[in-house]
Amino acid sequence: MATVVTHAVSSLDGFIARPDDSVGPLFDWYENGDTDLVGGGGKWTFHVSRASAEYSQPWWDSCRAVVMGRHLFDTTNGWNGVPSVGERVFVVTHEAPTDWVPSDTLSAEDAPFTFVTSGVADAIAQARELAGDGVVAVCAGDVGGQAVAAGLVDEVAVDIAPVLLGQGKRYFGEATIPEGLLDDPIVVPGDRVLHLRYRVRR
Repeated sequence: MATVVTHAVSSLDGFIARPDDSVGPLFDWYENGDTDLVGGGGKWTFHVSRASAEYSQPWWDSCRAVVMGRHLFDTTNGWNGVPSVGERVFVVTHEAPTDWVPSDTLSAEDAPFTFVTSGVADAIAQARELAGDGVVAVCAGDVGGQAVAAGLVDEVAVDIAPVLLGQGKRYFGEATIPEGLLDDPIVVPGDRVLHLRYRVRR
């Protein structure tokens, strides 16, 4: 059965983007090293510290599906149809887009995106079925927060950048998270980032 992991890069004060959706220096660590971190079937290459690559590459490689919200999809234009991880992306939305064009070389029909209008739980169920024994990555924010609140997440992963944003989009979005315990974290210090991953106690 697939492992469901909610994930994002976050500031130390818990924000994954500024109020205008820009990320400022949160992602600087993706280009401050000399070790390749490869995603998107070789179409994405970042240059990170060796520690960050040794932590990130295995679980990027094990990720089979991604669940994200419509807001992030629109903000990134669905990464022009090429997600950095996962074989398919399930987008939680009230209404599927009818005029999305990923890029000049890729049509919407050929891009690995499924639009789910029946809610977060159904999107995760579809992603888990596709992922098999792999990983389902749920993007943090409103969708990730809803998934955690509903008890659908096995692990919480966060890459903390040494940044204070003060305000913006929160890691768990606007969801009300019930009280609960997590296991002790996996902790991997990188260069200008601290990788944390917690198993959710049931």
